[in-house]
Amino acid sequence: MDRIHLVECPRDAIQGWPTAISTAEKVAYYRSLLDVGFDTLDMGSFVSPRAIPQMADTREVLDALVEEGFKSRPTRWLVIVANARGARDAAEVAAVDDVGFPLSLSETFQQRNTGSGLKEAWERLAAIRDITGAAGKRLVVYTSMGFGNPYGDPYSPNLLVETAQRLVEELGVEVVSLSDTVGTASPAEIGAAFEALVPASPLTNFGAHLHASPFEWAEKAAAAHAAGCRRFDGALRGVGGCPMAKDDLVGNLPTEGLVEHFVALGAWSVKDNRAWAQAQSIAADLFA
Repeated sequence: MDRIHLVECPRDAIQGWPTAISTAEKVAYYRSLLDVGFDTLDMGSFVSPRAIPQMADTREVLDALVEEGFKSRPTRWLVIVANARGARDAAEVAAVDDVGFPLSLSETFQQRNTGSGLKEAWERLAAIRDITGAAGKRLVVYTSMGFGNPYGDPYSPNLLVETAQRLVEELGVEVVSLSDTVGTASPAEIGAAFEALVPASPLTNFGAHLHASPFEWAEKAAAAHAAGCRRFDGALRGVGGCPMAKDDLVGNLPTEGLVEHFVALGAWSVKDNRAWAQAQSIAADLFA
């Protein structure tokens, strides 16, 4: 069984949470998550605090964890940006390994999410690639609305394949994560997308950033895995979703479910069970 690359996304959980979570609370939560052994931790974003106020302290959180020695853990540190300014801010933080950018297949959602149309988004992405590459950071691109959209914008599986190939061939992107931003994709649609993408670009690391209800996540994750996906994003307790997408957030895949599923398959393992229990306990308090 191929090993899974598991991404825990506290940033995605916290950014839309209605109650403010303090810097100290984030640091304590991230400490436990870093000891669990996740392959990547999506830790924050360098975007306007007016847009995402819960992430305004991202640099302070990262700096505190570095000072406490947590960068020694093998987990990769990922942050999200929306433009070149954010990329430059992220590039200044030595501890950041990966910089993510949301590139939508929907013109409407690109405007809502990053304040630009698709043409400008591609231009921004090229600039971000140059900035992150010069700083030794890896670029991760999330294909928002990767399985369709509720706005009536054009979509087809061919558009998804063409977008992924352009990312790989023109910009050299190594990680492309397909995002079911509003949680409407069926398991069949998810499976078909990965079945088309994985063989076409075998050197690209395709991931699944899926949103789903508590009753749908397992079937969606299984469909992606069966079709060749080996990178999965989740958030403890299934909290989160994109606050720019619609009024009612559709939750993330619950990390505890993903862990149980892939551990049973022999495709992933918890490094520190005590830290894993602590992380789940903290999440229960934060997201009560």
